[in-house]
Amino acid sequence: MNLFDQVSEDIKKAMLAREKTRLEALRGAKKEFLEAKTAKGANGELSDETAVKIIVKMVKQRKESAKIYEENNRPELAANELAEAAVLEEYLPKQLSAEELDAELKAIITETGATGPREMGKVMGVVSKRLAGKAEGRAISEAVKRLLNQ
Repeated sequence: MNLFDQVSEDIKKAMLAREKTRLEALRGAKKEFLEAKTAKGANGELSDETAVKIIVKMVKQRKESAKIYEENNRPELAANELAEAAVLEEYLPKQLSAEELDAELKAIITETGATGPREMGKVMGVVSKRLAGKAEGRAISEAVKRLLNQ
């Protein structure tokens, strides 16, 4: 079952269980999926790879919103955003630990033949395809910089 179908099934389950936060998060995800499917240039299909990118973007948005709500003394709204982010994170691949991330990055750096910080773009091109959804972009970028500066 692909990610789109899984989210659709889980929406039904959330409705039956009357889980409001879960339902809102999943409906938002399905809306984004449908927009991606019907976007200009799309062939009416949604790959799991694209769906994961959409969910990563949505999780990031929820966390940023929660941070803004916290700064503006609105903890109830921040809690709701974080709860929705947690629901969406369930659909992402298992996140890599720092050690696993370093091991993957070292292998990619060796594979691309990068020797210094100037070749970060070449490494990041491969990394972004291979590790999509498995680690946060900022963490990947910082780790690549650190490894290339050694």
